[in-house]
Amino acid sequence: MPPVGPRSGDAIFANVERVNAELFTLTYGAIVRQLLTDLEEVEEVNKQLDQMGYNIGIRLIDEFLAKSNVSRCVDFKETAEVIAKIGFKMFLGVTASVTNWDADGTCCSIVLEDNPLVDFVELPDTCQGLYYCNILSGVVRGALEMVSMKTEITWIRDMLRGDDAFELQVKLLKQVPEEYPYKDDE
Repeated sequence: MPPVGPRSGDAIFANVERVNAELFTLTYGAIVRQLLTDLEEVEEVNKQLDQMGYNIGIRLIDEFLAKSNVSRCVDFKETAEVIAKIGFKMFLGVTASVTNWDADGTCCSIVLEDNPLVDFVELPDTCQGLYYCNILSGVVRGALEMVSMKTEITWIRDMLRGDDAFELQVKLLKQVPEEYPYKDDE
């Protein structure tokens, strides 16, 4: 039997068990609303959404690697492409593009034309500082940290704020060398 190659985001998305999109969107909205009620400060809600996303990302990477059959990426550029083309498609059903690379190849933008998290959402004036989809930045950060990449994720554009797309800036801070939990000579 020939080795199994990496699967495309479309192929994985077609075979993944899914939850109703409206239920998912409304549940996420309820979580954000509850955080706004409990924490009261928009900046604290942004931090909490990022932390929730980070916790999801450090677990989601295992499912991604198991189901996608993606081999180790050779560099940060390839990693960003895999996230955009396969990861976002696999888990959200949307395709993203990678743009705006810096000269060092350590900073880029991931642009989402569509985002199922924001269906039915309008931000009130009292929440203008809220990054409603900040959970996504945490997911990406957490997943990348589990594959030895320390990153900083920042929202550049947000359609809920009147922009034409959702854009995350992903900056590689450092490549963490893999550490083994034990020594081979013991």
